[in-house]
Amino acid sequence: MSAGTYTPRPGAAPLHRMIAAQTALETRMLLRNGEQLLLTVIIPALLLVLFSAVDIVDTGAGASVDFLAPGVLALAVMSTAFTGQAIATGFERRYGVLKRLGASPLPRWALMTAKTLSVLVTEVLQIVLLTVIAFALGWSPHGNPLAVLLLLVLGTAAFSGLGLLMAGTLKAEATLAAANLVFLLLLVGGGVIVPLDKFPDAVRSALELLPVSALSEGLRDVLQHGAPMPWGHAAILVVWAVLGLGAAARFFRWE
Repeated sequence: MSAGTYTPRPGAAPLHRMIAAQTALETRMLLRNGEQLLLTVIIPALLLVLFSAVDIVDTGAGASVDFLAPGVLALAVMSTAFTGQAIATGFERRYGVLKRLGASPLPRWALMTAKTLSVLVTEVLQIVLLTVIAFALGWSPHGNPLAVLLLLVLGTAAFSGLGLLMAGTLKAEATLAAANLVFLLLLVGGGVIVPLDKFPDAVRSALELLPVSALSEGLRDVLQHGAPMPWGHAAILVVWAVLGLGAAARFFRWE
């Protein structure tokens, strides 16, 4: 008596299909969330338009948009990879979603990979939108696109690690408050809108070590001044990425 053949065959899907499906789900959930959409798309776009059109902050010589566009791109990366991901993951952890997904055939590392890929997809949409708006405002970027891409990837890794660390160690409500507070503080003091040379020297030296400052200043060096790869800023992002992702892997709690 031969064994029967069943269609469809029972069992888990191939790993790459599971990651792709989870990535698509994470991206749809992010784009359907009105609050996250406000944080990741609308606020950066409004800041770019407002501060480019109205002379509120002295951004130095040249068009304001040439200074602001790189900083707003850095802000967009931070809003998605850090703030948005921390809040969404924190509440998924609170409601037991992560615990249930962790018991599914999808490995936990693959779930985090899917979340990271979802962040990258969202960032591509953000960058395209902000670039179109910046060009409409008269932006004239320079420099090597590969250097820009590397900085954006390093910035994403740094902010993702910090966001997952926060979401995996704090309560959901504390994550919500802390992530939004950090977003506001870095918006003001991270060289996004206000040039770092407006701060006292001692304060500026500390602010330059922040990941958003390294990302915004690095993008500005390339896109505004046409400089080669700013390895100093890249090194700061690498350090934050290693520390953040390493700590998240070590201390992340699934329940």
